[in-house]
Amino acid sequence: MNIRTFDPDRDYQAVRDLWERCSPGIQISSTDDYAGLLHKQERDPELFLVAIENGQIVGTVIGGYDGRRGLVYHLAVTLERRRKGIAARLMNTLEDRLNALGCYKYYLLVTRENDAALAFYRSIGCEPMDLHVLGKVIA
Repeated sequence: MNIRTFDPDRDYQAVRDLWERCSPGIQISSTDDYAGLLHKQERDPELFLVAIENGQIVGTVIGGYDGRRGLVYHLAVTLERRRKGIAARLMNTLEDRLNALGCYKYYLLVTRENDAALAFYRSIGCEPMDLHVLGKVIA
């Protein structure tokens, strides 16, 4: 398996298909269209990763860094390739890249019903935080 940076022209449809198959754990929004992901790629190109196995995308993770803290979005692995270390390798690679940018802490969101994701993130050292998450669509 190889991990590389997302290429919008080459990877968009396969990534989008993977996220749709992983839904509702991956909450797809209007910013996950081609234009939205192209914009993301322009901002933090090294933080959007895909895992490739036998020429196919089998996993993804998106990271963000605002100069102070990191964020993790859309960690997904195909159902048939789960529990093979792909998610852990994606997260290790993302953590290394965040750290290289000066990031020492990141946050991530997990839906309440996604017990498998919670267990995975705890297994790699993430801890729940006693916070309320709020959001507002402004466009």
